[in-house]
Amino acid sequence: MSGPDVDDLAGLSVLVTGARVTGQAILAALTPLGARATLTDDSPTALTAFAQQGVEVLDPAAAVERIAAFDLVVTSPGFPPTAPVLAAAADAGVPIWGDVELAWRLDRSGRFGPPRQWLVVTGTNGKTTTTSMLHAMLESAGRRAVLCGNIGDPVLTLLEQPADVFAVELSSFQLHWAPSLRPEAGAVLNVAEDHLDWHGSMAAYAADKARALTGRVAVGGLDDEIAAGLLGSAPAAVKVGFRLGAPGPGEFGVRDGALIDNAFADGLELAAVDSIPVAGPVGVLNALAAAALARAVDVPAEAIATALAGFQVGRHRAEVVAVADGITYVDDSKATNPHAARASIDAYPRVVWIAGGMLKGASVEDLVSDSADHLVGAVLIGRDRAVVAEALARHAPDVPVVELVTGEDSGVLEKDESGVTRVTRVVQADSESLSDAVMAAAVRAARGLAAPGDAILLAPAGASFDQFTSYGHRGDTFAAAVRAALR
Repeated sequence: MSGPDVDDLAGLSVLVTGARVTGQAILAALTPLGARATLTDDSPTALTAFAQQGVEVLDPAAAVERIAAFDLVVTSPGFPPTAPVLAAAADAGVPIWGDVELAWRLDRSGRFGPPRQWLVVTGTNGKTTTTSMLHAMLESAGRRAVLCGNIGDPVLTLLEQPADVFAVELSSFQLHWAPSLRPEAGAVLNVAEDHLDWHGSMAAYAADKARALTGRVAVGGLDDEIAAGLLGSAPAAVKVGFRLGAPGPGEFGVRDGALIDNAFADGLELAAVDSIPVAGPVGVLNALAAAALARAVDVPAEAIATALAGFQVGRHRAEVVAVADGITYVDDSKATNPHAARASIDAYPRVVWIAGGMLKGASVEDLVSDSADHLVGAVLIGRDRAVVAEALARHAPDVPVVELVTGEDSGVLEKDESGVTRVTRVVQADSESLSDAVMAAAVRAARGLAAPGDAILLAPAGASFDQFTSYGHRGDTFAAAVRAALR
């Protein structure tokens, strides 16, 4: 069910799921609309705090029991369709919107002025860099552009900003709950296994990504089989592919060391490849996708070239934190899935790989087999380190591996240490300093495996929450450990 018109929410009973940043943005957006909002969250502490501020709250069990009393549910994106309250809403026929759906409807309603042009970026890997490049291109062209979505502030909080264009990074979660979204142009960069525990299947994950391609212009990565397939079946009036090779008709690509627009122009040169400050093929692909979206709204080539020349890579995204004794130390803690990790590894010829964490149901078999030629060593940390170790044993048996085990796990780990290329080390520390101790040990072990010309690369292929508070915390801890080791 599509739900009520956004202008008719006054007096309606709306359940908001999630009390964190997005949930707060939803509550703030609903208040001036006159909706009667009720908040639910798994955290009793959070609910108590909101209740003290006068917000109506329900614990999740009560929300499930009373779900039929609500006219609409607006959910934070982290809640999967299987969450009890959302499953109950679906069974009861109560419409469910995400925060992006609410923002889209509000923007279309005209209550914040003329609707903006939405340029949407999604994909398993490279969303943030591509969206940031796109925003830089828009600003370079003098457009009033806002960077938002999964990259930072929720779109809901920026609707009052004076802007003509929204450069929006959207996750598969956000797209799942935004069925009405029809961007001016949208891109699917790539699609590989990630968040399968949330979506339930690869097909469902890809289908949610494809919602970015339902507007006027659809942009897809042709070097990625699934993204290319989604582009081919997209309902958009204009379909634009991008590839690392020479572009065909209707495509962006690379020819004679330059990015080429062969879709909105006839072989227009946009920028030199060597001006892109993101290492490896992934940097070129990100720039091509961003350029395709920018050209979809008539950004000139000169603005694209200027933006790329001055672009700075975001924190924890293939960020070089040090170069010493011929060894490059790279923080790509944002590589939280195998696809992202592979792109990061492929940017360097010789890599000592620091990997592990929470794999979220994704396989690392293809990652290891495809990247084995780049690996000169591996240091494994985190909950699913043994899964990575087993893949290395199968596909890269000659690569030296150090597996770091915390004191909590050391008693249950069974490990055959007879081979010279497999070493297990136990990390002991109190709980408050365990993350620091693990990363310090990882950097020490990586330095022992590296030689001049190598890159020590933190590209974990998994989420961080088993040992760190976020991917940013993991990356900061890596950088601190590198600095300490180089003193």
